[in-house]
Amino acid sequence: MKLKKAETYPWKFASVGGTVRVKIQSGADIANLYQLDRKMWTVLSCPTEGLEFNSKTLSHIDIDKDGRIRVDEVIRTSQWLTRILKNPDILLNDKGELSLQDFNTEDPDGARLQASARQILVNLGLDKETISLEETADNEKIFAGTAYNGDGIITPASAEDPALSELIGTIVACMGGKKDRSGADGADTDAIEAFYAACADYAAWKEAGTKEVFPYGDKTADALAAVEAVKDKIADYFMRCKLVGFDAAVSGVVDVNVDKIGSIEGNLADAAAQIGLQPIAKPSPEAVLSLKEGLNPAWKGAVEAMAALVAPGKDSITEADWNAIVASFAPYTAWTGSKAGEKVEGLGLDAVKAILKADRKAALLELVALDKAEEANALSIEEVDKLLLLTRDFNRFLNNYVVLADFYDPSRKAIFQAGRLYIDQRSTDLCVKVAGPSPEISSLSGMYILYCACTSEKLGKCFNIAAVLTDGDVDGLREGKNAVFYDRDGNDYTAKVVAIVDNPISIRQAFWAPYKKVARMINDKIDKSAAEKNEKSMAGLTESTDKATTEAITSTFDIAKFAGIFAAIGMAIGFIGQFLAAVVKGVASLSFWQLLLAIAAIILVISGPSMFIAWRKIRKRDLGPILNANGWAINAKSLVRAKFGKTLTSLAAFPKLTAVDAEARRARNARRFWAWFCGIVLAAVLTLWLVNVFSPLVKSPLPCYNQTEEVAQ
Repeated sequence: MKLKKAETYPWKFASVGGTVRVKIQSGADIANLYQLDRKMWTVLSCPTEGLEFNSKTLSHIDIDKDGRIRVDEVIRTSQWLTRILKNPDILLNDKGELSLQDFNTEDPDGARLQASARQILVNLGLDKETISLEETADNEKIFAGTAYNGDGIITPASAEDPALSELIGTIVACMGGKKDRSGADGADTDAIEAFYAACADYAAWKEAGTKEVFPYGDKTADALAAVEAVKDKIADYFMRCKLVGFDAAVSGVVDVNVDKIGSIEGNLADAAAQIGLQPIAKPSPEAVLSLKEGLNPAWKGAVEAMAALVAPGKDSITEADWNAIVASFAPYTAWTGSKAGEKVEGLGLDAVKAILKADRKAALLELVALDKAEEANALSIEEVDKLLLLTRDFNRFLNNYVVLADFYDPSRKAIFQAGRLYIDQRSTDLCVKVAGPSPEISSLSGMYILYCACTSEKLGKCFNIAAVLTDGDVDGLREGKNAVFYDRDGNDYTAKVVAIVDNPISIRQAFWAPYKKVARMINDKIDKSAAEKNEKSMAGLTESTDKATTEAITSTFDIAKFAGIFAAIGMAIGFIGQFLAAVVKGVASLSFWQLLLAIAAIILVISGPSMFIAWRKIRKRDLGPILNANGWAINAKSLVRAKFGKTLTSLAAFPKLTAVDAEARRARNARRFWAWFCGIVLAAVLTLWLVNVFSPLVKSPLPCYNQTEEVAQ
């Protein structure tokens, strides 16, 4: 189908996700998609796998069946739909139901599909003027009462002649059936041809089996089986006889091993297998095998059964006799080896000959031709199902392809949103199935992404997702952390974080980030220093204890020494007190508004850069790189800014509890006290520093202490 020549169409636009996009609001918009500049399409290509969308509908849009849907295929689908339907606005209803009056009968395809829709209703025994996906979804019901349905497969119901109907059933039984559109097993041209060829081959093979082929008549097959059962053992016997005839000294070696027989413990009747390992008879230079006397008990029955079939009345045989018996089966084995037409063997030779004689193959092939003649009508019936699927789903597909409107609508989900991930007291709905972690590409999105491997032993499924977090803290998140993922159908999967793309989540997180970073650094330093000191102290604990004890015993008490120590401690305490007094005095000299400005300046200096960087990154968060990593060709920005991001990630909201465990309350209050104390001290120190730097803002300068003089005094 050629695209129509482009004309001017009055498109309407809206700002969606940080960029201008066309609005699809009417059937006329869908009909004129061919006029929309490709540079204005949000998506240029998307995969047909891994989407939360009806796979059958996607296969109809994917016209060339290459697993990808491109702009040209979307345009051709829109033109087909708007040509078949009388009013294209029906596509906006998202319903899989049409009235027979909705078909555009002025178009040949529209008239054809309307007739097919009527035929479906007739086949189903329905008397109404509307048709829905419920009626078209089951081909077996639609074609159940039809003799011919265009698939080139005939069933016993396809023939009015009972004998011909029975023959079709025979072919299906022998050659295996193929599923007809009606749901019944049937036969096609290949099966019919193969059946008659098998009949001919089997009959010819059976006729080649003359009397010369059967040396023992009807018992030839049984005789061959009896000979095969003892063939190797008798050959072994004649070789032992030859060795005894060659040198009598070996008779003890090749004869029955008495020691081995004697070593058998328990009931010898249960040791037939071990006894059977011995020679079938006692070897002798005469090399004559008795068929009745002197046989190994484990082989006696098999030898007698063989002799009854191939050497009746004989008491013994020589090697020449035995070789002649074996050779007599050569024609029979050659004939059985050339067996043909096994699939019809169960019918018996007489039935096969009767089928060949009747020669109804031409009549069967004529039925196949009659069935194929209905192919166009049958395909039209299936095409009605395609029309209903696209009528229901095409508008939604456009909202995820041309505009991405479903993604930015909080009440709906985009077709690439695979489900919901629960992790670290939050859930995120922005989860996209991906082939695997690709942090290098996804880092371009500016989003905080958790790549998770999802598995379900119950369903036997496993896949990877990229889960985007747009709210909350990230302190507890790490690679290897377990979570739970729910797909759109509610099935749960074990999710494990395998990679993280680190980017700012929110302005609030960025505000606290510097303090948390400093706290972690201090905590790490303290832990490291404490560990080193503990290791050193433990290493020299014994030595230090001994030394201190000795000095305490042998040394005299030096009061002057301890006086100096106390003086130094007192001086240090005095210095700290004077410093804090200076801080308090300096802060007290500020007005209320100056103090607020000072505190604001401190916060700005500490958190400002982090918040500014986060603000810039959050404004530029783009879904495009994530979808590109999943095979989408994204043609426009798809921003996820702060306000919209909060709709994608939900945090746990706990109620405030008034009744708290006493011990827990004391621990909480202690943490709050020290947090406020450290914060106030830090703020005071920084305020003093700022006041000294920006002295014009201070009404009276802070006193300057001469530390040297203070110490001297």
